[in-house]
Amino acid sequence: MTHYRWEDLPREELSPLIGRRLITGNQMMIAHVYLAQGAIVPEHAHHNEQITYIVEGRLRFTVGGETIDVAAGEVLTIPPHVPHRAQALEDTLDVDVFTPPREDWLDGSDTYLRDPA
Repeated sequence: MTHYRWEDLPREELSPLIGRRLITGNQMMIAHVYLAQGAIVPEHAHHNEQITYIVEGRLRFTVGGETIDVAAGEVLTIPPHVPHRAQALEDTLDVDVFTPPREDWLDGSDTYLRDPA
């Protein structure tokens, strides 16, 4: 058993508009993702199943060619291997759960999220 407090975890700044905090278990990962209004998560796909819960704000997702706005209190599930992207319509805090854990997030090879500058 391990106990965490989100505010005690380091916040990784991926770009001026996107930050995150991670907790990883053996079979799954949970993350707080902080997106400032206007932030874009470019289209990508991964072998991980994803559940996204919006705590605050609103994101516009395009998943498999279909667009949907997901607001505070709502949840979106994204199956493995399905291309998706997101745009922050407001300052947003989302909780992402992945199974298995995102290796690219752990080893820093998630270049699609990082500021190109």
